[in-house]
Amino acid sequence: FRHSQNSRSCLTLKDFSSDEIKRLLWVSGDLKHRIKHEKQYLPLLQGKSVAMIFEKRSTRTRMSTETGFALLGGHPCFLTSQDIHLGVNESCTDTARVLSGLCDIVLARVYSHSTLEELEKEASIPIINGLSDLYHPIQILADFLTLQERYGSLTGLTVSWIGDGNNVLHSFMMTAAKLGVHLRIATPKGYEPEQSIIHEAQKLSKQHGTQLVLTSDPMEAAHGSNVLVTDTWVSMGQEDEKKKRLKDFRGYQITMQTGSMAKPDWTFLHCLPRKMEEVDDHVFYSSRSLVFPEAENRKWTIMGLMVSVLTDYAPQTPLMKF
Repeated sequence: FRHSQNSRSCLTLKDFSSDEIKRLLWVSGDLKHRIKHEKQYLPLLQGKSVAMIFEKRSTRTRMSTETGFALLGGHPCFLTSQDIHLGVNESCTDTARVLSGLCDIVLARVYSHSTLEELEKEASIPIINGLSDLYHPIQILADFLTLQERYGSLTGLTVSWIGDGNNVLHSFMMTAAKLGVHLRIATPKGYEPEQSIIHEAQKLSKQHGTQLVLTSDPMEAAHGSNVLVTDTWVSMGQEDEKKKRLKDFRGYQITMQTGSMAKPDWTFLHCLPRKMEEVDDHVFYSSRSLVFPEAENRKWTIMGLMVSVLTDYAPQTPLMKF
């Protein structure tokens, strides 16, 4: 993985080929099998450290990275905006250069994607996007590992996104076609994904022979789907818009009625934290809901990504079926 480009950053899966994404998922599944199920100790990151920059708080991103990196023998260093104020008390340029001399990799969870681009430009170590306003690549790796475990393969699956045209959706759009997955997207008018990302996703769909449907009708999006996905309607920093958003997203709650449009084997994903208006309890706590395995897989996929970027590790388990 590293041979193609030493010190590989991951700001968006747009930059990763189909084979590279598949290998990341294979390494993640392999580490999960060896460590969780076979109880092996694999100190693959011994002597290495990760700087974790968090402009936005998080449960899953922090816990998965800290516990995963430590499980592999490495040392995570958590930095909040009280410890490090990017571009305020020190420029991104200086921060990137300082951290390059102190640790082996940076995971940054930021408001603006341009912050990541600035860090990556100046750093001599890999920068991993822990979430930005534009993309959330590490969430999507967890989602596709979860679906591969559930369905046995990914090619030919249909994923339906019903909700906001946000960073998680953008990452789905940069990844699904590369894994042979069809994407059906419903967003309210005015909440569509970014035009440039739609354009890129259309190119990817054409290239990989998958379907991409964009609509404002949740039932149309759910039609014939294997997986229903949603996310928060009000992201961090959008609290002022809450009242308007709740009104605009009326009819977008995922219920068993939404599921009645999907295939008989349909399942449900949500990156969490979840609010009642997005999906009702009947779906969220049902056997169709994969949200808790999905949350756990955040750990195995960040481990898979870090190991792939920082080492020459070769998976020991047979090639994952895609």
